[in-house]
Amino acid sequence: MSTIKMSRAGKLATLTVILIATLALPQTPPGTPSHRTASPDPGWGAFMASMAQMHAAMASVQPSGECDADFVRLMLPHHQAAIDMARTQLMYGTDPEMRRLAQEIITDQQSEIELMQLWRRQHQSDSPRVKPATAFRPNQER
Repeated sequence: MSTIKMSRAGKLATLTVILIATLALPQTPPGTPSHRTASPDPGWGAFMASMAQMHAAMASVQPSGECDADFVRLMLPHHQAAIDMARTQLMYGTDPEMRRLAQEIITDQQSEIELMQLWRRQHQSDSPRVKPATAFRPNQER
């Protein structure tokens, strides 16, 4: 897995997501029996980590002014998170239907990632074009 350099805003977004995820967990009053305290779901932490990484990566994307490019830059971490979560499902899930779905998600999302990466490579040089100095100007003699 590649290392992602995060901006200060990205780090703040990661911490915010982790805090929100922690606060969103059901709180069991002391002394109350709970199925979560006996054996927590080992996949839950991996799901939350995938989501936190995705949100941090997406939050670190700065708008380029190009909708297509921004769409791709935001969707790449989104798709990678789907793959990471599907892999977690394959590691810990037992339902055959959900395991098949996870395998399909991995295949489909990886294919879409490759398509978006190809699009990005083909459009990297596309930036707002400056008109050449030789362009015709109405008051210019020919």
